[in-house]
Amino acid sequence: MDPYIGKMLDNRYEILERIGTGGMAVVYKAKCHRLNRLVAIKILKADLAQDADFRRRFNAESQAVAQLSHPNIVSVYDVSRGGDTEYIVMELIDGITLKQYMEKRGQLNWRESLHFITQIMRGLSHAHSRGIVHRDIKPQNIMVLRDGSVKVADFGIACLENASQTLTQEALGSVHYISPEQARGDRTDARSDIYSAGVVLYEMLAGRLPFEGDSAVSVAIQHLSSIPLAPREINPDIPEQLELICMKAMSPDLERRYPSADAMIADLEAFRKNPGVSLDFELSDLRPQEPDEPTQLLRPQAVHASSSRPSPSRERRREYEEYEEPPRRRKNQTQRTLLVVAGVVAALLLVVVLFKSILASFNAPSQDSFVVPSVLDKTIAEASAMPEVSGIFELQDMGTIYSDEYPEDSIAKQEPAAGEYRKGDNTVIKVWVSAGEEVGEMLDITNMTVAQANAKLKSLLEEYDIPQLEEPPEEEWIYHDTVEAGFIISSDPAEGEELKKGDTISVVVSKGKEIKEYPVPQFVGQTLDSVLAQLESLGLKCDPATDVTLVDSNEPGGTIIWQSIPLNDIYQEGDTIKFQVSSGLASVTIVQFYDLPQDGRESIHVQVYVGSEDTPQYDDTVDASEGHVKVLLTGSGTQDVKVYFDGVLDQGQGGPTVFE
Repeated sequence: MDPYIGKMLDNRYEILERIGTGGMAVVYKAKCHRLNRLVAIKILKADLAQDADFRRRFNAESQAVAQLSHPNIVSVYDVSRGGDTEYIVMELIDGITLKQYMEKRGQLNWRESLHFITQIMRGLSHAHSRGIVHRDIKPQNIMVLRDGSVKVADFGIACLENASQTLTQEALGSVHYISPEQARGDRTDARSDIYSAGVVLYEMLAGRLPFEGDSAVSVAIQHLSSIPLAPREINPDIPEQLELICMKAMSPDLERRYPSADAMIADLEAFRKNPGVSLDFELSDLRPQEPDEPTQLLRPQAVHASSSRPSPSRERRREYEEYEEPPRRRKNQTQRTLLVVAGVVAALLLVVVLFKSILASFNAPSQDSFVVPSVLDKTIAEASAMPEVSGIFELQDMGTIYSDEYPEDSIAKQEPAAGEYRKGDNTVIKVWVSAGEEVGEMLDITNMTVAQANAKLKSLLEEYDIPQLEEPPEEEWIYHDTVEAGFIISSDPAEGEELKKGDTISVVVSKGKEIKEYPVPQFVGQTLDSVLAQLESLGLKCDPATDVTLVDSNEPGGTIIWQSIPLNDIYQEGDTIKFQVSSGLASVTIVQFYDLPQDGRESIHVQVYVGSEDTPQYDDTVDASEGHVKVLLTGSGTQDVKVYFDGVLDQGQGGPTVFE
């Protein structure tokens, strides 16, 4: 039974279950009762927790790591000690390790590998900018989240690995990714992380590790003395430039390796934008140089001669034997020699004492002198409370400065610098407080061309060292209902979001509205209500007030008897269609006789209108002497009939007429 399960740390963190075990610590899932959230807690193993020096270094390093804040680094919330238990409280990740991901997927394609390694390097860049080297980059320490993003984990432990770099069996899980300088036990820096990240990229691209062996030592020796097979020899589909980036990161020569994570990111970004980009180095440039002179063999005769030659002490002893003086003379000579040697030693000791005294007089501060402490990365309140400051130095706030190294409200600059001496009344430390990283605000560039956007953003791009916007390939444009083709739909970052130095701005460009064409179905014979219900899903428009005409017909009322776009003709989404709909009334033709005016006119122009006065049903000039005119009228129900003689309405004839 695990002794920590169910235990409460600092009356805050309740240990729920064990979720992982490493060489130096055990990881548990826990609940923070203060903030009501789930966290991961890493607790030092019992044997390491007994080492006071290890605990001190663990705590100091972990405090520094806790200041890292980056989307590609697992967040450290707290570093604490509950009784004899040293532990770190971290973000609980819902995902799997990159190693597990590769085991599931097998060999990754180069696009996915590029996506992962870019995020890993961004996390390392942030850590290196804070002076923190991971020293244990491997797929087991990279977490892959459900959304495809990655986070670098285990900073707090990796920073504390034994500087001797002894390759024991416990190191077997990491030795496949170890840098040559780590394998030699030399001093490591940020370039060691870059080498390990290069091995991770190699494994993703090639589907195998660059070096394999039966033991940790044999693998480490290969890192020191061997050149791995080029990834393209294993998988020819890998782009040549990406292979170059991988091999430069893995260069055993520190001077040929990438000098920083940012330098590697720059090449990765250049390759992402243009896979055919020309890099300023080739694979042959990364090979170690051969020594100028070949190894020379030592001749056996020389070895034999040197081994058989008598030693100087034997030669001298032989001389003394041959030229031995009388005993008394030899004794006096020995006494004189001892006196001379004693005198020389005494003189040398006197010189050393005097030299040290002179140096001390220059270097040692007086009793009233004080060493200026470092107050960087602390708030003014925290710095004022430091034992090295309180009651000795006065902090003078000189205002704020922008800083991308120190967090907002912490001291980013001090004068005098740490390590200098001050005495008397000269005990003022001038401090400048960080205003955070200098940021700009993204402008609105939607509904602009890329050229127009670059013109609008010109000053921002120059101020924050941001490359000009590039128009994505036309095959990546997307349809949009309102934004014209070739114009920007959105940007990342969007309007109002922060812009920092070195950022990049990407845009989404419109293809314009997508035009779809369909064959028209048969609407004639259906009711108007049922057709109107279908039109929206078909992408057609029809306004009943303006696009529907009611006509008399023998068809049932409400039935469509005509459509403006014939059956199977092609229409585009958004087109308008018109209909004629039956009124339900059948048309009837009747005969009417109208008396002609007898006022001396010889001929009379006669017009008869039924219902509407738009078009007369009868329009002719007749002989007035006939006395009346015969007219055929068509209508339904009761209609208003109007009769005009030479353009004048006859009030006595016409009026409501029944069509039966």
